[in-house]
Amino acid sequence: MNWDLIFFVNSVLLGVGLAMDAFSVSIANALSEPEMKKRRMCFIAGIYAFFQFAMPMIGWVCVHTIVEIFSKFESFVPWIALILLLYIGGKMIWEAVRGKDEGPSGNVVRLTFSTLLIQGVATSIDALSVGFTIADYGLLMAFTASIIIAAVTFAICMAGLLIGKKTGDKLGSKATLIGGIILVGIGIEIFIKGMFF
Repeated sequence: MNWDLIFFVNSVLLGVGLAMDAFSVSIANALSEPEMKKRRMCFIAGIYAFFQFAMPMIGWVCVHTIVEIFSKFESFVPWIALILLLYIGGKMIWEAVRGKDEGPSGNVVRLTFSTLLIQGVATSIDALSVGFTIADYGLLMAFTASIIIAAVTFAICMAGLLIGKKTGDKLGSKATLIGGIILVGIGIEIFIKGMFF
């Protein structure tokens, strides 16, 4: 592979494709926290971007070192994403439903750092397989492609957070419930895509 326009276009397109799950989760997060500040939005988008950078690099390293182990692990990827997103989404749905009984103060669910880390892993774990796609790249090219993927993810997640924030203000107390349903739906979609396609 050469350092040409095709390399950069491919990297951007990979970034867009990989960021779609993180985009949806960003919308769901902003729905559940409509008063989110810009700094926090950058932090959340940065976490997703970091994982979208790290996973292809881990995949690349696996291809160049421990291919057999990684190929066995790949069959578990859809299960891991499903379990993580079902857990987070289910928790949001539970808190939204329970919050209705407790009054309006119970409706805002603050995302913890550990929740964001779990979401980052769950939405980027499929990017491990990108290591196979970029296996013929040298280390510097793989690193550059991963940086481009991370930058694209950051931009797309910021857009998702802005969309969710604006929509969340209008939805009020239903926002957390909708956000949880979205996360559960994403988990099921990743699982079906990974197992059957």
